[in-house]
Amino acid sequence: MAAITKDTLIGDILTLDSTTAPYFLEMGMHCLGCPASRGETLEQACMVHGVSVDELLQKLNDHLAKK
Repeated sequence: MAAITKDTLIGDILTLDSTTAPYFLEMGMHCLGCPASRGETLEQACMVHGVSVDELLQKLNDHLAKK
């Protein structure tokens, strides 16, 4: 499975594995169904929500590695 990067789109992450949704909800991104949010990169979303992109990247890639 490919690793998620800062440039990966939120929509692509959710399509790849919908069980990643709680990580976005945890950071305050509650609009996952919105077309605009799904078109943001992980880095853009983290910037808007004041979350460390590196920490979220680690969590998401660790989660995917366990599958």
